[in-house]
Amino acid sequence: MQLLTQTTVSDFSSYKTAFDAEAEKRMNAGLTLLQMWHVADDASAVLCLFDLNNRAKAQAWLDAEAQTGNAITGRFLNTV
Repeated sequence: MQLLTQTTVSDFSSYKTAFDAEAEKRMNAGLTLLQMWHVADDASAVLCLFDLNNRAKAQAWLDAEAQTGNAITGRFLNTV
């Protein structure tokens, strides 16, 4: 299963620094970053694709991120 997130950021460089600093937090939620995209036509939009090993932990991480004021949404995906 994968998780695709979209985040709205004001400054990508600052966001990326903060994102990298929270790698252990994501790891503890069972998330592994597979790919990060910076949307070509919208400098404030960032998408991340994660592999996950525990949906409940990943959902808890997503909920916690949203509660911090981080403009993040996510969808859980199954490979077919």
